[in-house]
Amino acid sequence: MVGEQEKVDLPIIPSDREDDLHDLECVDSADLVLFVAGNQFMVMKDLLLAFQDEHPDIKRIFYETLPPGLELKQILAGGAIFRDKVIDVFPDVYASVTKKAMDRLKSVGFISGEDYFLYLHNRIVLMVPEGNPAQIASVSDLGGDDVRISQPSPEYEDIAHYIIEMYGQAGGQTLVERIMEQKRAEGTTILTIVHHRETPLRIAKRTVDVGPVWATEIIHARQTGLAVDVVEPGKDLDQRDRINYYICRLKNGANRENAEKFLDFIKSDRAQGIYKSYGFVPHFATAGP
Repeated sequence: MVGEQEKVDLPIIPSDREDDLHDLECVDSADLVLFVAGNQFMVMKDLLLAFQDEHPDIKRIFYETLPPGLELKQILAGGAIFRDKVIDVFPDVYASVTKKAMDRLKSVGFISGEDYFLYLHNRIVLMVPEGNPAQIASVSDLGGDDVRISQPSPEYEDIAHYIIEMYGQAGGQTLVERIMEQKRAEGTTILTIVHHRETPLRIAKRTVDVGPVWATEIIHARQTGLAVDVVEPGKDLDQRDRINYYICRLKNGANRENAEKFLDFIKSDRAQGIYKSYGFVPHFATAGP
């Protein structure tokens, strides 16, 4: 429900993130409510068209593509504030890129151990402007004095934790502190709240030199005509073996049956094939080409 009511301790959705609140006009009458990890925003249109093709009775779908950390805060608080109004809808399905989020939901009784599963993988790359003017060649180069980084915030974005792990593997705690503390104080590490929107914009405007992103976001940026290049951290650093996407059905969701249909669909060859076409790494071996 969107409305004016008491707004105590509710997380705030940035006012310019309307693009991550899809079909907000049907939030009070939705047949299905999805909170999905924001880095999936580019795949959701095709995914939901295919899902509704198989389930034409599920007509109204409200979904968010905000960072999963922010969505988790919204679930736990019972709502969020967007442009001075409260959105207090409870999702039927929630997806994240950390098992810790699932454990947190389980600890408060919103899901059980049988309500979630692993369904997808991804990896981290470095997005740079076309031509790579700062000549970034490795993760360690991000510690340079003049290198401006668009860095996901650990408070809101699960990708940040994998990125920090990558920094640690590349240069130990010294590099982690250099990027996350010293350079932030110097103004050359600039945090994001919704990195999949903010980092490509900063790269395009040349206000930063590099931004760690999901590999899928490079594909999407190029598809939309952005002049970007990619620097590969390498298999030993890109976290491909650690980045697991989890999805769950929440007990308090209003559309249990439709949520179960969606979770069954996510495992299907059709859904996994759509994810693969956008650069994700399918989890299920039966995924199509």
